[in-house]
Amino acid sequence: MSTGHGSATVDSLAARRLSRLAGATPAADLVAAAGRREDFAGWLRHVTPAAGCAHPIRLSGTVFRVKEATGRITSERHTAEMPDGLIYTACGNRRASVCPSCAETYRADTFQLVTAGLVGGKGTPASVAGHPCVFLTVTAPSFGPVHAHRTDRKGRPLPCRPRRDDTSCEHGTGYACWERHAADDPRVGQPLCLDCYDHPHQAVWNLHVGELWRRTMIAATRNLRQLEKLTGAKLRLSYTKVAEFQARGAVHLHALVRLDGRDPDPALSHLTLSPPPGISDAQVALLLRGAVTETSFTTASHPYRPHGWPIAWGEQVDPRPVRLAARDLDDAAEITTTAVAAYLAKYATKATETAGHLSTRLRPDTVRSYTDHTTHTGRQIDACWRLGQRPVGWDPDDWSTSWGRLWRWAHMLGFAGHFSTRSRRYSTTLTALRQARRDWQRDHANPRPAADEVERLDGEDTTEVVISALHFAGIGWHTTADALLANTAAAQARARRRAAREELTSTAG
Repeated sequence: MSTGHGSATVDSLAARRLSRLAGATPAADLVAAAGRREDFAGWLRHVTPAAGCAHPIRLSGTVFRVKEATGRITSERHTAEMPDGLIYTACGNRRASVCPSCAETYRADTFQLVTAGLVGGKGTPASVAGHPCVFLTVTAPSFGPVHAHRTDRKGRPLPCRPRRDDTSCEHGTGYACWERHAADDPRVGQPLCLDCYDHPHQAVWNLHVGELWRRTMIAATRNLRQLEKLTGAKLRLSYTKVAEFQARGAVHLHALVRLDGRDPDPALSHLTLSPPPGISDAQVALLLRGAVTETSFTTASHPYRPHGWPIAWGEQVDPRPVRLAARDLDDAAEITTTAVAAYLAKYATKATETAGHLSTRLRPDTVRSYTDHTTHTGRQIDACWRLGQRPVGWDPDDWSTSWGRLWRWAHMLGFAGHFSTRSRRYSTTLTALRQARRDWQRDHANPRPAADEVERLDGEDTTEVVISALHFAGIGWHTTADALLANTAAAQARARRRAAREELTSTAG
């Protein structure tokens, strides 16, 4: 967005161009939104931190700059003196269905986190690029037959559930389906018979998938001790994983598991060392497959099921070696580092929308709008809500930390974990990446002093910290026109950065 020749008013041509992008927003609203400000360019700079956000957080209060050495306040500014009298900050929601802009930032950060653990960088040694690494996919067991999108090796569609006999369930629904469903067919993931499908078991499985993964990694570490005896070296498994909802509403996990060496000295155990050269990716894949197969447990007692539910992985277990993108190998069983990082980052921004439900917090007065027993998703939410209700006689504290979570997370179909997690030694953290971004923005917003000024201030500690006394003032932009102006400016900035990256890539190539 530009202002003409440094003028305080917005360029009318730019305003008209924005009005064409507005769709239902009248052009007059855009022109008025831009023209009512004496310094439109200053307003754009002010809202830049949240320019692309769909639901920015509005804050008001006072911002102080304090000299770190003496604690003296060097300046203070109230938000009333700023454009709109507020500070805008991005909502930070990771779900693309809620805020595409913030989700894209989260996706990019996740991509950098995953890539650093594959090839090094951001505090991770570059030697990890040579470590054995496996991309592991584990799924939920079957809770009843569902419609599926199936293809052969050439990508041609296959019948959904072909059967030689014409058998039916006790409710009169046939077990066969000869249709060739497309990937976007709304029937994919829907049970053949709603009454036969075990919705309570699936809700309980989603609730306990995090515990099942924890026990699986314990079993994998236990199996790793055999390799340690053979090689005489200390080893450990580092991983990052994302959770994905299947069309049927069950969670499955994609994990990137890397084999590292470690120092036997406890004081140096934080170092990431290279494992012995004799260990291959296939050995790590076999080790993980064994851990997945042997791990299972039974849940605690529940009033509806005193003996608990069995929790175990499904039959579909796919450990695939990961190779560097630079290598030219034709092994179809291997995937590249770039592909797996992009894959994990993409699914880190998704939630229950793939199962046909937009995750919205449920309350006793709203839950009945989502528990339609004629739909698969409605029965899942109803199962979570019913199983999570505390019966009379149960201790409130014990219930809230166990089965009560089903009630709180009914909007997530029982899944109460985080969609993206990592082990401590895998790579950097999202917090570190966000702090690095804030530092970069601060340094570029406040350029370093010139050389002569540095000499004049030599010996004097001029470090200042910013202390904010802010409170919540609302959510969202003031008007639709403001949102369009800010989001369009952010989109143009992203397009410029994308063009610059493509130019750098083509030049380097």
